[in-house]
Amino acid sequence: MSTHMEQRDWQIGLEVFQASLPRRGDKGRNDRLFLEALHYFAVHNVTWRALPERFGNWNSIWKRFWRLSQSGVFEMFFDMLASLSKSAHLVQMFDSTVVLSPCLGSGRKRGQQNQALGRSRGGFPTKIHLKTGKHGHLIAFDLTGGEKGGCPHFPVLLDPGPGIKPRAAIGGKGYDSKANRALCRSRRMVPVIPQKSTAKNKPKNFPHLLYKARPRIEIAVGKLKRCKRIALRCEKTAKNFASFAAISAGFILIKSVHGLTYSGFDRKAVISNSAEIVPAAS
Repeated sequence: MSTHMEQRDWQIGLEVFQASLPRRGDKGRNDRLFLEALHYFAVHNVTWRALPERFGNWNSIWKRFWRLSQSGVFEMFFDMLASLSKSAHLVQMFDSTVVLSPCLGSGRKRGQQNQALGRSRGGFPTKIHLKTGKHGHLIAFDLTGGEKGGCPHFPVLLDPGPGIKPRAAIGGKGYDSKANRALCRSRRMVPVIPQKSTAKNKPKNFPHLLYKARPRIEIAVGKLKRCKRIALRCEKTAKNFASFAAISAGFILIKSVHGLTYSGFDRKAVISNSAEIVPAAS
């Protein structure tokens, strides 16, 4: 199974998670079992009461998840792993995907304000705006309502993630605008954004070789949606959904990136790198 975590993957995840925990407050008795419960919950999309008994009391797991979600621990967990990207300083790619919750349908009339929900014909979808490095490894994400376009949200997504200015920014035709290109050039980035077919005065030269790397971010979107909790939003609040997106993205990074190059995880290096991280918007 592509979402299966090996022993070394859990070792890395446990060390990063413990480094993300606040110094004050109650400590969990078994952090490894707690992470396994969240991984199972995100992949299989079950109710909290349906968690297997081997993970412990479901109510205790829920309470700890809610407490850590409010304090931003899971976003820090993801930011620490994303800060180790080796290609974010070269190229950053941008894309977005829509998730439509079956349990937050069109009959929901109250409580959707400020919860990353946007009205459409199908109900209240959520759009996840993603940013990856050259190799398609997630480094930042943001949540908006489903009606929010990627083009006007491009300037917002430039800031979150590792505080590194890339040499090039790659986006699809949905990001085509003079303002986005001017913003990239003002930050000394090459805008690799193809123009729409209706555009006038198209440039003769376009970096096609760089643009060929764009399918990698689409692969990253597919990996994220393998977690059913993300593909089918069943969280009422944007904060909880962002926490699950962060923990799922962190597991993907451990599985596909850091687990392959594990050779004694340097906890102090991760903490020092995370001190300069710009937290992901949620």
